[in-house]
Amino acid sequence: MTALRPIEIVGGGLAGLSLGLALRRTGVPVTVLEAGTYPRHKVCGEFIAGLSGKPIARLGLAPFLTDALRLGEIAWFIDGKVARHQSLPAPALGLSRHTLDARLAAAFTAAGGTLRTHTRATLDPAPGRVIATGRRRETDSPWIGLKVHALGLPLARDLELHLGADAYVGLARLPDDRVNICGLFRRRELCAKGSDLLLGYLQAAGLVALAKRIVNIDTQSFSAVVALGFDARLPAYDGTLRLGDAGALIPPFTGNGMAMAFQSAELALDPLLAYARGDTAWPDACLAVHRALRRHFRLRLAAAHTLHPFLHHPPRQRTLARLAPLLPLRPLHAALH
Repeated sequence: MTALRPIEIVGGGLAGLSLGLALRRTGVPVTVLEAGTYPRHKVCGEFIAGLSGKPIARLGLAPFLTDALRLGEIAWFIDGKVARHQSLPAPALGLSRHTLDARLAAAFTAAGGTLRTHTRATLDPAPGRVIATGRRRETDSPWIGLKVHALGLPLARDLELHLGADAYVGLARLPDDRVNICGLFRRRELCAKGSDLLLGYLQAAGLVALAKRIVNIDTQSFSAVVALGFDARLPAYDGTLRLGDAGALIPPFTGNGMAMAFQSAELALDPLLAYARGDTAWPDACLAVHRALRRHFRLRLAAAHTLHPFLHHPPRQRTLARLAPLLPLRPLHAALH
């Protein structure tokens, strides 16, 4: 029997670990190279919307999601007041990355995968190399993302979305009576660190009432990220296989980033298995994955790119609030997920 070709995955986030685990379960030799370690906190809404049963089944994700909260109701806030309540067509999942990444990493190594943490690797294209390193850096980006957990914070609904001046912030329920507070802000010159930086950004964005509500912050969960650039489409194929945020970063208000990471791994699975078994050449496998990603994500990336400006400019936010009763929510939700 011909030996299976090895796969190297650069980046041990959701896309890299779930793909690596699925490949290992079929016997493919897989090495995952991760710059950080586990468990870890990351800037993430920790709100998984639009993840269907197919990727969950094909990637074997169900055991890792059993204690995720089912979240179905959203409250939209403008000027500190509830502007609209919305029910999701299908429940989303609430689970921290601190928990989920660690579970996937442990399962990957238990399945015989090689996981090298604290390891940086080249991003140059090579046969068998998958890039799943997360977002691409945009050095001229005006955005900063901030995230922290709060303990025992009452919410108006499962998820609150607060719109402020050049900012929006999501609050989502998590297990263990935690609430994820994650915001996207236009960068400002603020002299603060850690969770105080988040409070400063909330106040600068006019979200004073929200800032006053936040108590019992888990300071160890604070994380920040800059150089964020959001994509209206997948970049043109350049010979490198990129998955998850490394392929395209969707604006966070959709709650779809985590789902897209898993979905991109599932779309890559069959072409990579064909390559590992020697049934196809590496360039053909990469091109097949890229075409599948473009088909699957084209509409949601374009829709999110169109709606994103309405979420962080106050005049547009108010226009959106006035038009909300007329918006076809189910078709919009389908387009974004």
